[in-house]
Amino acid sequence: MPRLKTPGKSDDFLESYLKAMLFAAGRGTRLAPLTNRHPKCLVSAGNKTLLEHNILKLKVAGVDAVVINVHHFAEQVIDFVQSKNFGLAIHISEEKDLLGQGGGLLYASEHFKNEEAFLVCNSDIYTDLDLKALVSWHKDTKSLATLAVAERETSRYLRFDENQNLCGWENRKTNESISWGAASFKTWAFNGVQVISPGIFDYMDDLGASFSTIPAYLKAAEAGEAINAYPMDKAYWIDIGTIEKLESLREYLYSTRRGFESLKG
Repeated sequence: MPRLKTPGKSDDFLESYLKAMLFAAGRGTRLAPLTNRHPKCLVSAGNKTLLEHNILKLKVAGVDAVVINVHHFAEQVIDFVQSKNFGLAIHISEEKDLLGQGGGLLYASEHFKNEEAFLVCNSDIYTDLDLKALVSWHKDTKSLATLAVAERETSRYLRFDENQNLCGWENRKTNESISWGAASFKTWAFNGVQVISPGIFDYMDDLGASFSTIPAYLKAAEAGEAINAYPMDKAYWIDIGTIEKLESLREYLYSTRRGFESLKG
């Protein structure tokens, strides 16, 4: 099986083998009652589930294989994937206990350790961000991780220096913060879309079984690794965490006629 070629050695980086991790294990409690009997990733918007929207988006970006983590109503997700022909390889990483995004990524790390880089997305996020461009940016900067970020209201922000390298974190609700290096910084909200090189796993071994990716990024950045910002303010982005957000996405898809295409393949 061909592997993703080393950045800088070939111009066909984007045409070579590319994997992705798609998080789909969460309970989706804020989407109840829709998630009382079904997983959040199988909630529909347009004529597709959130999971299907994301798999097809990854396919358009050139992804050949997707690893999907599952937990809540795992069998429904597995049955759904098996009922479709997406035209790319899909592997399931079933978690007996919820591991968080960092823990889930580490648990599935055997799928990615031999790759040069891979995409990571959340199934409860919808965006029209150009993922090919994101991968290309990661290639050009030779970063350990490239994080899609935006200027938006949230309680937690990442801090980046003038070169867009991660240099801290803050929680404005609790007034907690971590910072190093840069005398000045810009804050952006992390949008849950990223390209990662497998060296990140070296910064996860002592974080326990269940954890977020953010502590690993902070640990790596403080050690001198390049964890870069990729501003995506011009792209449409929504986190489908509530019924109201789901309705907003449905209205957007209807008004733009996106999400109503037939699945081919």
